[in-house]
Amino acid sequence: MTYLTRLLASSALATCCAGAALAMDITIAQTSAVNTLDPHASASVNLDLSVLSHIYPTLILRAPNQELTPSLATKWEAVDDLTWKFTLTEGAAFTNGEPLDAETVAWNIARVTDPENKMRISSWFAQIEGVDILSPTEFEIKTKAPFPALPAQLSMFMLLPPKWASENDPVTSTISGFKYSLTENVPGDHITLEPNPDYWGDTPAQFDSVTFRVIPETASRIAALMAGEVDLISSVPASEIARINESGSAKAGAVDSTRSIFIKYNTEKAPLDNKAFRQALNYAVDKELIADALFDGLANPSKCQVLSPDYFGYNDDLEGYPYDPEKAKQLLAESGVDLSQTLEFELPSNRYLQGEEVVQAVAQMLGDVGVKTEIVTMEFGAYLDKYRKAGNLGQLSLLGQAWPTIDADGLLTLFKPGNQYAYWNDTTFDEQLVIGATTTDVATREAAYKKATEIMCDEAPVLFLYAQPATYGVSSKVNYTPRGDDWMRAYDMAPAN
Repeated sequence: MTYLTRLLASSALATCCAGAALAMDITIAQTSAVNTLDPHASASVNLDLSVLSHIYPTLILRAPNQELTPSLATKWEAVDDLTWKFTLTEGAAFTNGEPLDAETVAWNIARVTDPENKMRISSWFAQIEGVDILSPTEFEIKTKAPFPALPAQLSMFMLLPPKWASENDPVTSTISGFKYSLTENVPGDHITLEPNPDYWGDTPAQFDSVTFRVIPETASRIAALMAGEVDLISSVPASEIARINESGSAKAGAVDSTRSIFIKYNTEKAPLDNKAFRQALNYAVDKELIADALFDGLANPSKCQVLSPDYFGYNDDLEGYPYDPEKAKQLLAESGVDLSQTLEFELPSNRYLQGEEVVQAVAQMLGDVGVKTEIVTMEFGAYLDKYRKAGNLGQLSLLGQAWPTIDADGLLTLFKPGNQYAYWNDTTFDEQLVIGATTTDVATREAAYKKATEIMCDEAPVLFLYAQPATYGVSSKVNYTPRGDDWMRAYDMAPAN
């Protein structure tokens, strides 16, 4: 695949970004505080990475319409099954003068692939063998095996300046190489960005300032939007969309998202190591009722997989577990599990759209078939620590996952044996992932992911629920191109006039 021109004049990205900076300040509300300023130390797209994507450049950008578009890289192509060649914009640099050249790209890739320096996103690029620098504006990425999703994965790989990073801590400080610079950071409250006057690209910052403000409570975010205090919010309850639209001060809506919501099972803890028990819980929950009653029909019940229809590898032949409480009771009896025990049911607060309501509904339905749960609410950062660092998730927990490459290779890998996120170990599932990830043949990849999703459906390492609708609210003073992949970016917005 080769991109010889920027194509920005015809893209939604160009529509939002064209023209000089205007005298307008905007505020984007986030549900949680930024955890780190190091783009290699986070995978939280709608939190950390959304903010940092204004400050640090990527080789490639994904537009709201999901198309990959040039950014620092003007073109890229697969030379052979193990080689991707990239050409860079000439003269691009960070604000301290460090060049955005092939050597800088190679240093950044080495940083995240160094086995002695494990970064949060290191697993994304584990297939990279190395980088061959051809000139300041040309380089090749060599991979250990075919890596068809590499360009898409690079759309969320941000670049740091090597010299600056050696003298500063990227976790707590930043330096701009893209449209905006960070001018104020009040941890836990807000981050303010202002245009980078030295930005090297064709489309400069659109606003005089962009503030990311932390407003965890849903009602408070909606009130701030309708009062004109913020210009963009996400995670709007479906029941509030009409009220916002009728207010005359803001607009709201929803688009299909790539984020799948499910109840994560810790299969390393009994009784979730019992397949019949896991399947029983899937029969016990009425996903259609949750989609209709809680989301006004905007959520699409999952078809027995964590992939949504936008993903390469989506298996349209699968059917979801139907709501069948009698079947659930039968399987519970067959499982032999002692139903007198109470299962811990973890809920990361203020993280997922109407997550509290969903957990309450699921807990009630599980209770109806005799499964007792205790809901444990915790701040999202604490939940991530249990999930990622301690490896000690509760028996059940509400979780939403997506993968910006929109490729099964990314999202399904979160369930791969040995992955810190998996909490499940199935060798037959892993065999299909290996096949899908090590060939560029589309038909072979599709067949592998079809088998992988069939295995996952049957083994039920999660309680499949729905694809979360990407709901949003936007002030009347801006136009916004909604997107379903979690990015919250000022350059998807433009002044309404």
